[in-house]
Amino acid sequence: MNIKHYFERICCKGSQEKIDLETLTEVFSTSHPPFENLSLHCGKTIRLDLESVYDKIVTHNRGGWYMENNQLLFWAFQTMGYKVGLLGAHVYHPERKVYNQDFSHLLIKVVLEGKTYIVDGGFGVAYQMWQPMELISGKNQPQAPGISCFTEKDGVWYFHKMKREKLRMDSENKTLCSDIIKNVTCKNIYLFTLQPKTIDDFRLACLKLQKDPSSMFLGKSICSLQTTDGFLVLIGWMLIETKYDYKDDMDLEVSTVVTGEEVQKILKERFKIQLDKRFVPLNTYSGPMF
Repeated sequence: MNIKHYFERICCKGSQEKIDLETLTEVFSTSHPPFENLSLHCGKTIRLDLESVYDKIVTHNRGGWYMENNQLLFWAFQTMGYKVGLLGAHVYHPERKVYNQDFSHLLIKVVLEGKTYIVDGGFGVAYQMWQPMELISGKNQPQAPGISCFTEKDGVWYFHKMKREKLRMDSENKTLCSDIIKNVTCKNIYLFTLQPKTIDDFRLACLKLQKDPSSMFLGKSICSLQTTDGFLVLIGWMLIETKYDYKDDMDLEVSTVVTGEEVQKILKERFKIQLDKRFVPLNTYSGPMF
């Protein structure tokens, strides 16, 4: 594995030697391989050994899900000399209004110049961090996707994101609906503690997400890519493009239904992904995405 090749993969031209917040931010803000679970819908198993993750994302120009993207980013920061650690997060289930009992999301903790930061390059879609977030309770931290914050209670940290009004349109510029949020509130995303984890702690969760019939990832094929002003996501046959802060503190969401033949072309041209196995798009999971 080669850190230089990783920098080339994420299109980062910055320093590989500096250990400071500016460099950390630059590497992270450019390190957005697609968040995707396409391997599952090509009949493949997602593996967590680092060499396989590197080969998939760097050598074969693919993306990965929670554990893959953040594991590789963790390796990159560690190789550069940052003081880093792995943490486990419990994702919030909005329909049940509870946090999942098992932790399945991998986070990166970075200690730098006496401060602690959380780096998360593996959540995808609208809840993807764009910059490292200082681990401090109650502090609003604005980023392009919106205002995010941590709150802490009895050693448990909660990650939230402020809701923003969203204008939904189809590909012919017909307004579908507008989500009006009269009282801006925080959306719960996940909780975590500072108890250190290793990649081995995530192997059971990784397997469960691939085998459990109730897993969202079995019922949805997802490929999400951060763009310069929002994100692009292909869910089954639905292509959705979101632009942050389109106007008047409102996000614009444009959706297009594509045909089976168009899916492979979109993956190649819009997401820069070419699959070596037959891909079957799927969108049968009816629950919330995250």
